[in-house]
Amino acid sequence: MAIFLVDETLRIEVRYEPEDEDLRDNICLCILEDCPDEERLFRAEETNIYLTARQARELAEALLNAAEHSLQQGMD
Repeated sequence: MAIFLVDETLRIEVRYEPEDEDLRDNICLCILEDCPDEERLFRAEETNIYLTARQARELAEALLNAAEHSLQQGMD
């Protein structure tokens, strides 16, 4: 799954890494930036953050909670 942000210069991919199935942190949050170096949020063009299933669920819940509050305030 890919999500594009910041005028589509920031791409976020979330994927399960089957080759890392023996590791607890086998969910990859891949952040790709297609912009000049001076505009990057991260130092590299690609940044990978590996999460455990529990961390991924906590991140998803935090995003859903924030979205729900935003919708309740009519700001979506």
